[in-house]
Amino acid sequence: MRSVMIDGSISYNSNSQILNSEYFKEIICELILDSEEKRTSLLPFFEKFKKSNDVVDVRKKYDIDALIQLMIALSVNSVEHVDASPYYGFPKMSNRKETLIIFIESIFNIWRNKHRFMIKNDTFTQTSYNRINKQMMLVKNNSDLKSLVLSLYRQILVNISDTKLKVLRQLPSGAQVGFLIDHPNIKDEAKLNCEWIYDTKFVWSTVFEPPVIFYTRSNKRRGLFKVKDKPILNNIKVENPEDWLMFPIHVNSKLIYILVYKEYLSLAAGLGNLFEFASFNIVENTKPDGIYFFGVSKENFESEEDYNGIIYKEKDGTYVGMVGDDPSIDYFGYMKKMILTIHNLTVIDESRLPIHGALAQIKLMDGRSANVMIMGDSGAGKSETLDALNRLKKQVSEVNILIDDMGSLDILADGTVVAYGTETGAFVRLDDLQPGYAYSAMDRSIFMNPNEVNARVIVPYSNYDEIIKPTKVDYFLYANNYVEIKENEKPLHFFDNAEEAYEIFSKGARMAKGTTAEKGLTYSYFANPFGAIQRKEKHEKIAKHYMSQMIKNGVKVGELRTQLGINGFEEEGPIIAAKNLLSLLTEELE
Repeated sequence: MRSVMIDGSISYNSNSQILNSEYFKEIICELILDSEEKRTSLLPFFEKFKKSNDVVDVRKKYDIDALIQLMIALSVNSVEHVDASPYYGFPKMSNRKETLIIFIESIFNIWRNKHRFMIKNDTFTQTSYNRINKQMMLVKNNSDLKSLVLSLYRQILVNISDTKLKVLRQLPSGAQVGFLIDHPNIKDEAKLNCEWIYDTKFVWSTVFEPPVIFYTRSNKRRGLFKVKDKPILNNIKVENPEDWLMFPIHVNSKLIYILVYKEYLSLAAGLGNLFEFASFNIVENTKPDGIYFFGVSKENFESEEDYNGIIYKEKDGTYVGMVGDDPSIDYFGYMKKMILTIHNLTVIDESRLPIHGALAQIKLMDGRSANVMIMGDSGAGKSETLDALNRLKKQVSEVNILIDDMGSLDILADGTVVAYGTETGAFVRLDDLQPGYAYSAMDRSIFMNPNEVNARVIVPYSNYDEIIKPTKVDYFLYANNYVEIKENEKPLHFFDNAEEAYEIFSKGARMAKGTTAEKGLTYSYFANPFGAIQRKEKHEKIAKHYMSQMIKNGVKVGELRTQLGINGFEEEGPIIAAKNLLSLLTEELE
């Protein structure tokens, strides 16, 4: 049990609500099992509460109720008073104060290491004022829980310890994230062919209690998501629909349902920083373009290799993504990239071009501006180059990120090439951000495994209205991170014809930085393993047409050498690229 789902409809004001809860018993059992396995200093203490030596079940082996009664007693009286009282039959504890303190601290730490979610059933309303009131009630209940946990923890320590607490730390101890849920009244024509999913609760609002930090069991994404053009939806089964939450989100104009098993709610929480939640009036009247099941059991997969992620296409065109319930997929990359792959597949079906890249509006100090799209796979140097450009404050007024990772291109009736975004936030490596930036946005960010290699942060940067607007593309560049710039060479050059450009863009070469399981110089068709490679034949026709139209209609198509994958150029490479790009913009913009 890593995830704790707390009832958000309750006002928390009594210690018994904590001490008599099933979650609290689970934590004590977890601590006992850990002590037995590791032979910790707490084991002799637990031996005092042993009921039997002949059973494996920890609840039958130890008197869990007695341990809870001891804590209830210590929440009211000093340990000396408990020892002297004729009403208690506990082993004498006055001479075991240090052990008692370790016991209490260990329980508190286990609780704080859980992924804690407060979930409140509350009717969705279109009225903004009423929605805020409902959200604030959830905030209040969570605040009450936090105060209750802290006061109980401190009071027991005071009643055990001879030393006064000189420093009080207001440690996060309530829910990290709250969800408001309800059942939308979905019209029959907007429903998918899978009845049980409508027994789950739909999330209509998320509340964060910063700092939000989650430690997941994996920190890399592996492999490609296969696509099979056959139906699967009606065959997907789960044991308990109440253990799942539904997150309806917009990915640009697409509506996608994300159905998440409770043990992966830490990944679902990140959706609030990355995508726009769909309003219930949309959900009730709109059939989704795709649905994603995160954490389904193995019997739902045709083969074990599909467990890492697979997508099916229903007869009506709906895409159905699935990943298994396994520690290896406990990483936000599996959440984000599957969603974007589903989006990209729908875009390709519409004969538009999905792009794995970043788009920024670069404004110079003199008021001139240009929209620059940089394409490339993970670690190619897209974000690093734009970040370096943003730091050239004497010449650059603003670098407004319109697309951070994935978007799509369209060609308007007059030939203008425009881009659309998909995300309202960014899922980026901490090491790739300007020093201190993530911490300056700590009150809005979600941190994932900040103590490990490839530590990540999910931070919002835009709003939905901005990313769904068509944005004219002025420059379309491929991020080359593996070729070193020789003397007298420039990091940026342009292509004169579409065939030459397509050859570079389609090769998708980059030096892997360790953000996925890949290492060394790798190749990924069109730098986009999220839909493009799965529909390569159709994508190839679309891409060649778009390359030709861009060059024909005045979009500057080129290659930008970021040198990010070359040893010794991790910092300097993007800066050189940014300065050269700025010099070009200064010369060319009218």
